[in-house]
Amino acid sequence: MSIPKQKAFRSAQWREAAKGQPCSLQIPGVCNHDPETTVLAHLPSPMHGMAYKSDDWFAVDCCSACHDVIDGRVPFDWMPGERERFCLQGLYVTWNRRLGMSFGY
Repeated sequence: MSIPKQKAFRSAQWREAAKGQPCSLQIPGVCNHDPETTVLAHLPSPMHGMAYKSDDWFAVDCCSACHDVIDGRVPFDWMPGERERFCLQGLYVTWNRRLGMSFGY
């Protein structure tokens, strides 16, 4: 089943909020743990494709090193399901952070 493409959610506020944050992925042996390199990294999704990024809410605070591995610019020997586990964990950490910023918890 294919999901029809819709206009992506974009938020300068969400992208700006990633700056200076710790990496949400922290892939062992990859993460540089440098918040100065953190950006909002879009995760693969049904809406993701050639020249089309996922929604800004389907993204994680990610250091440059983890971002390169998640996007496939740097090869990494993933165990089955490992990439998905890190992405889901990072998404949870990022959403928790944003909700904390918004609702002050």
